[in-house]
Amino acid sequence: MSKDDTHFTIGQTTFYQGENHTHPLFRIEAGIPCQFAREQASELMGYARDLSIDGLMEDKPQLIWASHYLCAMAKALLDDAELGMKR
Repeated sequence: MSKDDTHFTIGQTTFYQGENHTHPLFRIEAGIPCQFAREQASELMGYARDLSIDGLMEDKPQLIWASHYLCAMAKALLDDAELGMKR
């Protein structure tokens, strides 16, 4: 892939928290190469999987909540990368 073919995140995807999803917790920054964003999302999903398994095996719900947030971050990265790839 040449430099001209590189796609970037557009910085539109936001993760909301709170009642009625009115409080943005984080936003994906614009300008991240989409391939890098996808690689990072994959890594986050691996960590989330490990946290879920450990949380279940060790009866630690806080690890499952951490997994939930990592999954949300990974999804936001993938969603924003997808938007960037369509440009």
